[in-house]
Formats: sequence, C-alpha cells, structure tokens
Amino acid sequence: MEDNAGTGGHVPVMLERVLELLGPALSGPRPVVVDANLGLGGHSEALLASHPALHLIGIDRDPFAIDFSTRRLSPYADRITLVHASSGDLEEVLAEAGHPVIDAALFDLGVSSPQLDEAERGFAYSYDAPLDMRMDTQQELTAEQVINTYSAAELTRILRNYGEERFAPRVASLIIKERAKEAITSTKRLADIVRDAIPAATRRTGGNPAKRTFQALRIEVNAELTALEAALPAALDALALGGRVVVLSYHSLEDRLTKQALTARTRDTSPPGLPVPLPAHQPRFRLLTRGAELPSDEELARNPRAASARLRAAERIRVDD
Repeated sequence: MEDNAGTGGHVPVMLERVLELLGPALSGPRPVVVDANLGLGGHSEALLASHPALHLIGIDRDPFAIDFSTRRLSPYADRITLVHASSGDLEEVLAEAGHPVIDAALFDLGVSSPQLDEAERGFAYSYDAPLDMRMDTQQELTAEQVINTYSAAELTRILRNYGEERFAPRVASLIIKERAKEAITSTKRLADIVRDAIPAATRRTGGNPAKRTFQALRIEVNAELTALEAALPAALDALALGGRVVVLSYHSLEDRLTKQALTARTRDTSPPGLPVPLPAHQPRFRLLTRGAELPSDEELARNPRAASARLRAAERIRVDD
C-alpha cells in the first residue's frame, strides 16, 4: 500500500511504473480501470489525471479509505465509482457498477499507512494499543478474538501459513498459557509474549520477532489471501482484449499467489507431444514483467515503506472462444 501521499508524505509505491504499464490499456475512448485496494487513492488520482476519459472503480474495505478518497478524488467525481467492499467481491462490484468488462486492474495489496500509523487500530507492534487489526472497522472478528479463542492447533496453523513463523508451535503454546492467566488484549503484551517464545539466539537477528505473528493475525482477521484468491482471477476474467493488470505485493505469500495466477493464464495448456499447439489451449495472457520488479534505490530513499514491494504485470492477448 502507498505511504501518506497527498497528506504531506510520499508518492504511492512505484507510481511511474504503474502508470507506464497500465497506460497502453487506457488509450481507448472510454476506458475503465478498477483499483481493487483503493487506500489513500494516490494511484487512482494519478491515473485519473493522466487519462481524461477514464472511469475508475475503487474498492476498499476500510471506511476511512473510502471517505478520504472521496474527498481526494472529488475533482473527478463524475468519473469515479467508490465502493466500500472487500476486493474479494470484485466480480459483484463490477456487475453492480455496470462495467463487467474492464480495461485495467490495479492491486496494491497489504496494509495502508493510516492503518499502521493510527495506534488505536492495533496493526503495529511498535505501539501499545488494543488488539484490533480490522481493515473494515464494521466487521466483528478482531485480532483479540483470534488470540483469545483459537485453539493451539489453529494458532499454529495461521502463524505457520500466514506468518511463515518457524517457531509457530512455541508461540501458540505460550499464547495459550498466558491467556489462561488473563485475556491478551494489547499489542504490547502480545509482542512481549512472542518475544519470550522465540529462542534468544534467533531474537538477535531479523528485526522485531513479533513481526511475523502480527502479519499472520492481520491476514487471518481480514481474510486477505482469500480475498486475493477470488479477486485476481475475477479481474483477469473481466479484462478486455489488450487489458492489463498490475499487482503490487508486500510479502512472499501475496507474491506467490500472484505469480501462480498469472503463470496459469500465460502458458500453453495443449497436451504434450502434439505437432502443433491447439488454438483453444493457447495462452490468454502474456507477462509484462520478467519475474517480480523491485522499487528503485531512488524510490527506497524517498519512501522506505516501499522496501518490500514486488510488482508483476500481465496483458490479455486472447479472448475466450
């Protein structure tokens, strides 16, 4: 997600590259783009400014993001449709907006700056705050509920799968032990518990030992990977011929899912051994990036939060028969 663009902070992550990659798909008379993770609206603002005929559909589950972007994008009010929803509902959002076919899609995944910087939202281990972590503040499930109600096996699963925490059983076991004394309700107490569960030798390297646990909780609370698994294929299916998608990921799980989804659409699925490829099995898409592109040194100096960004892009080259 972008940094505090438009609020005295930095520009959105890899903005120029995003504009360069999506631009060729937006040259038609009435192009439509979906920003599946609207955030602070920085990418959307730049796209609207660059393409005067563009209609933008912005989706975000965070009410703050919708309110902020509504104000930020008010000069383009007649060319935007902003929807408070999960990106996992992308297909339904496009249908309701009257644009089942689109020309471009942008996914800027992860957590946005306001979510990280507002201590009371409980995303960051650097603040002492209630364990919340909800992107959609209207949903019921919070990180506090996960920590205090999930079984040891369930906690181990999410810590291992979503946080890639190699000490997941130890962390889960200590959480169970500590919550039996008193409910775990604050980010500081959880971070302290995680630190105590990680072997001392491991704690000395790799940054804050709570980072992986907090990532796992955030993904679980917000069903982030589930949303991506639904949204990215839906966006690819909706793209017109020549349409393009750009995905900005911020951890290996997101990037792996993105790579798998794009690879599946860009390979020939003809049975092996045939003298010529079967037309029906030809790729529908082509990759626009060689592997995952990284932010430049210049951008990293300007926006340190871009350090973990990985960009992938693809273009539709065939339509379904």
